[in-house]
Amino acid sequence: MPDQTPVQIAWVTNDLDATEAMLTALLGAKSWVRMPAVHFGPDTCTYRGAPADFVADISLSYAGDTQLEVIAPVSGDSIYTEFLDRSGPGLHHVCVEAADAEDLSAAVTAACAAGASVVADGTMAGGMRFAYVAAPGAGVPYLELAYIPPQIRAFFDHVKQEQQ
Repeated sequence: MPDQTPVQIAWVTNDLDATEAMLTALLGAKSWVRMPAVHFGPDTCTYRGAPADFVADISLSYAGDTQLEVIAPVSGDSIYTEFLDRSGPGLHHVCVEAADAEDLSAAVTAACAAGASVVADGTMAGGMRFAYVAAPGAGVPYLELAYIPPQIRAFFDHVKQEQQ
């Protein structure tokens, strides 16, 4: 099994401004990079086994080496709207990074063998692949497993440099 060190902590909210402000105060994030209207489309993403079609505003920052992500659903049914409906705003997932696509597949297989289930998965623009697995016994609603290709890694590194 590959190294499963968490690289990201993510919150889902209805109010990006308020959540960013609180995480800045609590965790020392210096600046946030917003990506408005990120579309998760039916050709590349699934939610609960069906093609997904939703939009979310996403904001990124860093606390040390850990990426902070804040997600605000905009439209469509998603793992994010489901979470808000069930729990209200709060901690949504922890993400671990896979070394490559094969490593990601192995990590998803291992998670499912341990009793987790895939709730959403897909490929984002730039080639980032992800899978959210439900892991309620782990004390966090979801675990995100992700392969981050060089193009997306360069963007994340730029966001991180803004914190220095």
